[in-house]
Amino acid sequence: MAYVELPDKLYFKIGEVGDIVGVRQHVLRYWESEFPSIRPQKSKTNQRLYRRKDVEAVLAIRHLLYDRKFTIEGAKQHLKEQGVEASLPPVDVETVVESVRQKTIEELSIEVACAKKGVRDEYEKALLEIRTELQRFLSCWRKDETP
Repeated sequence: MAYVELPDKLYFKIGEVGDIVGVRQHVLRYWESEFPSIRPQKSKTNQRLYRRKDVEAVLAIRHLLYDRKFTIEGAKQHLKEQGVEASLPPVDVETVVESVRQKTIEELSIEVACAKKGVRDEYEKALLEIRTELQRFLSCWRKDETP
């Protein structure tokens, strides 16, 4: 599975999560019953609202089941031992670099500021810092290319 950049939102509806992860909604509901790391909240209208950490857990589970061919029981055991972050798919550096190129310095500054305020988890904070450094590098590199 390729690197997935989650939209900057607090909550995701089940349809959005299904689109991001690439599985159908009934699969997500089943995984909720099997994996304690997925616990979406419910709205007043009884809609599932997934937090970022829920979506990351779903991405990790999908990676284990579909890409690494774990069984449900094997994935449960792996997540119990290693945790969600250790189970996330590997980051595709080219995809990260391309996403950096598409962002402006102002967008990156806002993301880093949010990360420093604790809005994002440690994993995303590290990625944002890498993105900022890559953006600086690309900016300097482009200046060197101009005549």
